[in-house]
Amino acid sequence: MCGILGIITLKPRAIGRDLVAGGKRLSYRGYDSVGCAVMSDGKIDLRKDVGKVDEVSKKLNFSEMHGDRGVIQLRWATFGAPSKNNAQPHLDCDGDMVGAHNGNIVNTPQLREQFMREGHTVRSTNDGELCIHAVEKYYDEGYNMVDSIRKAYGDLRGDYAFIIFNNKEKKLYAVKKGSGLVVGIGKDEMYCSSDLPSLLPLTKKIIFLSDGEIVSLSPKEAKVFGVSDGKEIKKKIIEYRENAEHAKKGGYEHFMLKEINEQPVAAEDLIELLDESEYADKFLDVIKSSDKVFFVGCGSSYHACLLGSYYFGNIAKKVVIPVVAPQFISEYGHTVDDKTCVVLVSQSGETKDVINAMNYAKEKTDKILGVINVIGSTLMNSSKVYLPLAAGYEVSVPATKTFINQCVMFLYLAKKMGGKSCDDMKKLPPLIKDTIESTTDDCKRLAGYLKKWDDMYCLGYGSTYGIAREAALKIKEITYSHCEGMYSSEFKHGPLSAVRRGYPVMFISSLKDVDVIVSHMNEVICRGGRAISIAEKSEGMVRNASELIELPHSTDYFSPVLAAIPAQLIAYYLSVSRGINPDFPRNLSKTITVD
Repeated sequence: MCGILGIITLKPRAIGRDLVAGGKRLSYRGYDSVGCAVMSDGKIDLRKDVGKVDEVSKKLNFSEMHGDRGVIQLRWATFGAPSKNNAQPHLDCDGDMVGAHNGNIVNTPQLREQFMREGHTVRSTNDGELCIHAVEKYYDEGYNMVDSIRKAYGDLRGDYAFIIFNNKEKKLYAVKKGSGLVVGIGKDEMYCSSDLPSLLPLTKKIIFLSDGEIVSLSPKEAKVFGVSDGKEIKKKIIEYRENAEHAKKGGYEHFMLKEINEQPVAAEDLIELLDESEYADKFLDVIKSSDKVFFVGCGSSYHACLLGSYYFGNIAKKVVIPVVAPQFISEYGHTVDDKTCVVLVSQSGETKDVINAMNYAKEKTDKILGVINVIGSTLMNSSKVYLPLAAGYEVSVPATKTFINQCVMFLYLAKKMGGKSCDDMKKLPPLIKDTIESTTDDCKRLAGYLKKWDDMYCLGYGSTYGIAREAALKIKEITYSHCEGMYSSEFKHGPLSAVRRGYPVMFISSLKDVDVIVSHMNEVICRGGRAISIAEKSEGMVRNASELIELPHSTDYFSPVLAAIPAQLIAYYLSVSRGINPDFPRNLSKTITVD
C-alpha cells in the first residue's frame, strides 16, 4: 500500500534529506513509484518517477530539495498503472497546491469525469490526484483549508488519508479516513505520516489520529479538527518507546498476524470498490458471453478458484472449471476456442505458471480476464478486463488477506451474475472481524495440541472443500508438517488407514452439510482419532466433534470465507510454537517467476 510522509519546519533547510530517509522507512509497505514535493521560496518543487527511492532520489536529486515544508509519497498502484504521470504527489490546476494520499478512492471514475467537466486540469488516471482537486474546488470557492477538506471528505468515497499544502499559508494539512495517519511533534517542526515507524527516528512524541479527523500543522503547533462539525479536538500526546521494527508491524509479532487482522478492512475496501466500479459488469459480460469458463490459479489462488467455481455454479448457475495453472495447457488447451473465457487469478500478476497459461490461451481467445493485487503487473496489462483485489501490500509469504479477498470477489461476482442483491456483502467484513476476535484463543490452544503431530488432514465438503485445501497449505508452508486437504467423503477411500489414537483430523463445514460431515467425523472418532470441527454451532457439531472452533452465525455462502480465518490462525500459532518465522518460511517466495 502507499506511504506518505510530510514535514513542516520553522526555518527553510535541506528538508529533502529527511523526506528521503522517511521514504526509505516506508518502503517495506511495497511501492512502484516515488515522488517528492517541497515548498521553496513560495514555489512548489515537484519531482517524481517510477522506480525505487534510492534510484529516483539519486536521479532527481531529492536530497538537495530545500524549503520549509514538503511531502514524499511511495505509490503502490491501484488506480492508474505505474507511470511518471500517475506517481504522486500531484498538483492542483494552477500549481499552487500539492498533496499525496494513501488508500483507495473508490468513486474515482465518476469524480474524474466530474472534475474534467468542471474544467479542472486532470493530468493522471491516479485517484490521489482527485483528493487535490476535491480540496481545490472548495478552496477556490472561498472556504478555508480545513473547511475545504471537510467538504472534500464528503465527496471522496473509500478509505484513505492524504497530506496537502499550498503556497498561501505556512501550514501542512492532513485528514484520516480508514487509512493510517499519525502526527509527530518535534522542536520547531512537525511531522505527519502513514505509519509510526517512519516518524520514530525524528520524534517519540506522537498523536494518533482517528477517522474523521483533520490535522493542521504549523512549525510549533498541531491542531486537530472534527470533519463532522469543524470543531477543535484536544488530542493526547503519547511518548512512544517501542522500536521502529516493532512499530512497523503495528505492534504484532509478525506481519502474518498483522495481515490476518487487516482482513476486515481489506474486504470492506474491495466490496466498496466493486460497488462503484463499472468494470465488474464488463468482467461478467465476458463470462456471460462464453460457452466455456476456466478459473486458473496456483496455490492459494487455485483454492480460491475452487470456492469461486462453487459460488458460480450454485448462485449464478454457470459452469466454471477450476484448474491448477500448469495443468491447464496439457488437459484443457485443445478445448480453448474464441468462445472460451479464461479467468486468471494471481496475487502478484507475475506467477510464471499463470503467465504460461495466459500466453497459450491468448493465441485462441481474446476473452482473458485477470484477478490481481499488483497493478501494472504482466497479467493486468494482458487482460481484456481486470479486477484489482484492493488488499494492499502483503509482506508475509503466506497469502492471507489476498486469499480472503479473492473469495469475497468471487462471491460478489456470482451474486451479481445470478441477479442477487449484493447489499448483504457489507455484513461480511464485520463478521470477519468477529471471527478473528472470537476464535483466536481456541486456535492458540489447539495449536498447542497439534504441535506434537507432524502429520494431519483437513477435510471439507461442498463449499468448504477449497477452504480445507487452503488450510492444509497454510499448515504445510509455515509449520513444515505434512497436512493433506481433501474432500471429506474421499477420506474413507484410503487415508482413513492413517487414523490412530489422538490423530488430528480437521473438518470444515457449512450448516447445510452438518449431517454428512458428522457421519465422516464419526468414521475418525470411532477409530480413536480426534475430530476437530471448524463450523457454526449446531447440535450435531456439539454432540459429535472432539473439539469445535465456533464460527459466528452467518450464511451458507459467507461461512466458507469465515472458516478460512481460524485455519490461518491455527497455522500461525503452530508455526510460532515451533520457533519458525511464519513471514519467511524456508524455500518459499512471495512471487514465483520460474516454471
